[in-house]
Amino acid sequence: MEIITAFADGFCSSLTPELVLFVGLLLVILIPNLGNSTFRIPSTGIRLPWFLGGKRFALTSDPRLPGYLTCVILAVSLIFIVLSQASDASVVLIQSDGGMDLLKIDGFSRLFEMLFLGAILAAALASLDRLPTKKGEDNDLDALYNNRRQVDFYILLLTTALGMSIVALAQDLFILFIGLELASLSTYVLVAFQKESKAGSEAGVKYFIVGSVASAVGLYGLSLLYLWSGSLQFDELSAAWNAGAPALALVGLGMVLVGFGFKISAVPFHFAAPDAYAGALSPVAGLLATASKAMGMLGLIRLLVVIAIPDGAEGSAVWLVTLAVLSAITMTWGNIAALGSDNPKRMLAYSSVAHAGYMLAALTAVGAWRWGHVEAPVGFAEAILGAIVFHLVVLVAFKMGAFLVLALLEMEGGASRLSSLAGLGKREPLLAACMFIFMLSLAGVPPLAGFLSKFLLIAGIVKMSIGDLSATVAQDGALALGSLHWIWWFALLIFINSAISLFYYLRVVVVMFFDEPEEGRKQPLPKGFFIRVTIWSCAIATILFGIGGDTLVRLCFAAVKNLQL
Repeated sequence: MEIITAFADGFCSSLTPELVLFVGLLLVILIPNLGNSTFRIPSTGIRLPWFLGGKRFALTSDPRLPGYLTCVILAVSLIFIVLSQASDASVVLIQSDGGMDLLKIDGFSRLFEMLFLGAILAAALASLDRLPTKKGEDNDLDALYNNRRQVDFYILLLTTALGMSIVALAQDLFILFIGLELASLSTYVLVAFQKESKAGSEAGVKYFIVGSVASAVGLYGLSLLYLWSGSLQFDELSAAWNAGAPALALVGLGMVLVGFGFKISAVPFHFAAPDAYAGALSPVAGLLATASKAMGMLGLIRLLVVIAIPDGAEGSAVWLVTLAVLSAITMTWGNIAALGSDNPKRMLAYSSVAHAGYMLAALTAVGAWRWGHVEAPVGFAEAILGAIVFHLVVLVAFKMGAFLVLALLEMEGGASRLSSLAGLGKREPLLAACMFIFMLSLAGVPPLAGFLSKFLLIAGIVKMSIGDLSATVAQDGALALGSLHWIWWFALLIFINSAISLFYYLRVVVVMFFDEPEEGRKQPLPKGFFIRVTIWSCAIATILFGIGGDTLVRLCFAAVKNLQL
């Protein structure tokens, strides 16, 4: 492992993707404001070019420029991340002058950065068509308003990307919290960005209030953990937890879990999620369902698996019981609520709640192993964590793709009812086929990516519940059911809930292919070149990751090894 002091040699080269995002953010702020303004030196007639203000140049006044620039910045940063992992797999630890761990660059953190930037890039590309723009001097007030909003929207996207990158690299709970809040504050505004819509404004207010309360509770929990241990460093907190966790530490841990529970939309912290998804622009809703959820799950993995380890600390893994109950309620409630939803975006929101429950169940299995309830090799726990990471990665493809199909319907006039999808198979056969693939993948139907990710989750939990196979096999060679750990029932619960989810996912399919289009919705949908290309890319990725996802699975499993369980 290479240790680099902040701002010393090698610092900038190690953080090239993050610096690209930071510099790109400054460019998106400055470039749209470049003009022919001049500055007069006081008491003289000499004028110097100032460039900020005055009449904007033809290029900088183009309302499409911020979107194009943002997509390029995100793509370049993503390329640097991929190249850094392909060329150099070494671990880099960035420390302060005092020796405090700040950021850690390894396969695990870089993989999550790829996930975050991939989801944000998809949302940015789709927004090139979703947000209206009009070039020219004779725009009406509405057009001018929309043009001006382009800069704000893409600044928020880049800020979200920068915050999520900090979360991925953080080695200190306070730094992680800073990154989490930077991304969260940006998403609050993004949810309410469609403020001309009553649903958008209401969604933004609810999401902000609930999110702020959750963040405040989490911050108070951090203060309790610091009061107990005297540090928020991951390694020092882990060592302190291993020595014994008193009530103060457990209370602090529980309060921090509230903050992460809100990000992943776990019950009972999910109440703002359906309204936020329904009121936000569909690309933003897709971002919440993928990147934001992955950010919360990453925080939980850091907190529960890396820090709150129970080895040698009697009763210190009391969070295991809490997590088990939350996972069962979350996946069941999410699917039941989705059954009764007639709004496609709310249905997908409840679907995201259910998927959070699946991953929490897998995390519960890892916790049972960490607590010593299950005698199993470390590879079993790594396989489960790898399955969680793989599920989060492929979720970007089919969950984001489903929201982008709804984005095209929004461009036509709205996607607040399931009936807005009626007749899509006749109007847009290719688009309907993509939506069909996304729905089947969400339900976990083979051979799509959603099936493989759920299969890995279930298989990992079952394997962990068996533990040491040689000790659980009866003399006649049969596996005794009574020898299985109680976490085995979570695998069964995931299977049952996946079967339940088929009903509401297939409702979408039936409406698309068998119902007649609504009056006034019989013509093809708006062209939307960028959003269509993104949808097609998501559909292809969903198929490829299901049929030939071996490489990605191995990448996820290798990344998890960096956690050093």
